[in-house]
Amino acid sequence: MEREGWTYAKAGVDIERKSKAISSLVDHLRYRRQGKGRVIDIKGQFTALIDFEGWVLTLCTDGVGTKLLIAEELDKWDTVGIDCMAMNVNDTICVGAEPMAFVDYIAIDRPDERVTSEIGIGLEKAAEMANVDIVGGEIAVLPEIVKGVDLSGSALGFLTKERLVTGADVKVGDAIIGLRSSGVHSNGMTLARKVLEGANIGLEQRFDRLGGSIGLELLRPTTIYVRDVMGMLEKVKPTGMVDITGGGLKNFVRLKKNVMFCIDDPIRPQPIFDVVQELGGVSDAEMYRTFNMGMGFAIVLRQDDVADAIRALGDGAKVVGQVTEGSGCGIPELSVHWDSY
Repeated sequence: MEREGWTYAKAGVDIERKSKAISSLVDHLRYRRQGKGRVIDIKGQFTALIDFEGWVLTLCTDGVGTKLLIAEELDKWDTVGIDCMAMNVNDTICVGAEPMAFVDYIAIDRPDERVTSEIGIGLEKAAEMANVDIVGGEIAVLPEIVKGVDLSGSALGFLTKERLVTGADVKVGDAIIGLRSSGVHSNGMTLARKVLEGANIGLEQRFDRLGGSIGLELLRPTTIYVRDVMGMLEKVKPTGMVDITGGGLKNFVRLKKNVMFCIDDPIRPQPIFDVVQELGGVSDAEMYRTFNMGMGFAIVLRQDDVADAIRALGDGAKVVGQVTEGSGCGIPELSVHWDSY
């Protein structure tokens, strides 16, 4: 659907301005510690890398975002802990690291034992799914700053140096395997919510093709890919891995420049994406640079390793494209393409 309609920027999230804001912050962060534990400065990674005497430690942080507003409206908090964990551990595994420890941060306007208890249910379930210890956290009561609840966390991971996957080895001819998402996950919720508001549709509205209410579909928790990817890494070493989160398919561009990540057989998006696109008149390009569109994680690897990888990854994994001559990433059949992140 290519008519003029909603965009992420119109919904209030301008990705280009966000990138500039990040750059304006990072430009000031130049100090590097001396001694053990120095940073490995490789651009474009989904997690920070720290050299630790033959090992690499990884550290990343992320939150659940405005999906929390859906949880608040539905008064259902027992799944957002899964989203919080997933957003961090899925970034961790992009470099081949195994996540091992996690801390959460909850900012809340007033203490609510039921809400924090339900959040804890999701965090505990996610810890088991990711094989991660939750080693600490913080609950901050900030009535003058926060209205409602904000939830974020940080994950620590590890791997040996020789297993590090950075994208540097990606080359023309590599295959791209996509892993199916559970739905919208935890990105693009501001756009989805604004589309519903603009169409005067409440979260309790039921759609036959969704099999239930649109609110519960949007609240469906983010898939945690840790165990599947860790199992695959015992069989093959990819050349690059991508967590398809904010920015959608544009995340591929972070891996390597001067090659084209061509998605010529994409995973069919779940019905929730069709509903959002139709209600909001959102273009294909905007959908694929905002949402995961059915593919929550991707693996780039040599063609010779594809069969072993697919066997290890199981259901939900398929070859979606390949690396070709050119630059950027895109879907030829939809005339969707980006040269930069």
